[in-house]
Amino acid sequence: MNKTGLIVEREFAERVRKKSFIITTLLMPLFMIALMAAPTLIMLWGKSSAKTVVVVDNTPGQLVGSKLESGETITYQLLSEGTTLGQARSQYSNADQAYAILVIGSDIVDNPQNIQFIMNDASSMSIEENIQRQIQGILRTERLSRYEMDNIDQILSDANLRVSLRTLKNNGQEDEEKGMEATSTSASYIMGLVLGMLLYLILIIYGQQVLQSVIDEKQTRVLDVMVTSCTPFELMMGKILGIAVVAALQIVIWAVLVIGASAFIMPLIMGNAGVDAANAVASAASSSDVMSIVGKFTNVSYLAGLFLELLLYIVGGFLFYAAMYAAIGSSVDTPQDAAQFNGIIMMPIILAIYVMMTVMNDPNSGLVFWCSMIPFTSPIVMMARIPFGIPTWEIIVSIVVLFISFFIMTWIAARIFRVGVFMHGKKPSWKDLGAWIKMK
Repeated sequence: MNKTGLIVEREFAERVRKKSFIITTLLMPLFMIALMAAPTLIMLWGKSSAKTVVVVDNTPGQLVGSKLESGETITYQLLSEGTTLGQARSQYSNADQAYAILVIGSDIVDNPQNIQFIMNDASSMSIEENIQRQIQGILRTERLSRYEMDNIDQILSDANLRVSLRTLKNNGQEDEEKGMEATSTSASYIMGLVLGMLLYLILIIYGQQVLQSVIDEKQTRVLDVMVTSCTPFELMMGKILGIAVVAALQIVIWAVLVIGASAFIMPLIMGNAGVDAANAVASAASSSDVMSIVGKFTNVSYLAGLFLELLLYIVGGFLFYAAMYAAIGSSVDTPQDAAQFNGIIMMPIILAIYVMMTVMNDPNSGLVFWCSMIPFTSPIVMMARIPFGIPTWEIIVSIVVLFISFFIMTWIAARIFRVGVFMHGKKPSWKDLGAWIKMK
């Protein structure tokens, strides 16, 4: 173990001192903090300037134009009855005078297509949707009025409702107030997607580092010298654990910075201006989604638990895959020779990404459940499921199976490593790897 410790120390120091490690470690928390504050900042700084839309209404009595309602981002300016399109264009010919000219045909009630929107500036989807929505409502009212129904406006107002589904999670407590907590499927899916992709990147990046490190030292014959002082197993475990400590350290630093931001910076951002922005977001989306996102990003204990689970799956998943990468690296002489084996290792990781995308539909489906238990896919898929509030026993079983599988995979990889590290000049086949495993 002393020899393994020396190898771990060397692998750790070599990577932690690199500028790329320092830059990535500092930039990732900033990215995550920006992601946490993005909804508020976008609503605060992303407001568009007020636009003026000149309206030429050719309907009798300017039926439509007189009912268009202005708002914060759009102001309707109705021209006098009888104004032609040519007159409007000559008077409002550039963006400084008017954003656009809206021309409403005289028969628009019977022919809803008889409408033109002539812009003096770049198009805006929100303004076009505002115009279409308002005109549709006006035309609907006019057409219904032909049926001589009383209180048309009141009837339409009562019928035009929006259902807002408030999603709650039953946590098993008997207390009516504490027994349920607000949640959101969309918020859970986004958080699970971010965590799953983060774990995917770490598995790929650090796993490739193990593969490349072994290949480089085998090419330079450094491994041939090192195995004279330690066993191949000690050498392999030293490299795997050394890089695993680097990955774990990076996650711990990220956790400290993100949790610190959640405790001290987010409350400042979510001040009065932040509340106004959150209300604006809630008017455009589900208020349950907004409150769930804000609640999770400002809940220190929740984030701490999430990072702890992330750390366990990163360590377990990395050790599991790093053993395979180390075995493959020891059996080849160049990265090109490793391509055929690397593709096989990547297949279950890619499969896990595809399964992760389906978690939102049903986080407890049979496919998702078993993929979160099988060690080849469990790190990524389980991290995508955790934000949905799955039973604790499933997480525990998944982690136990993952670490048991790591020991099994390490034994298999060590059998390949002890032979492959001395093989040079020959590209091994799958049959050769099988023979090395069985070799005494």
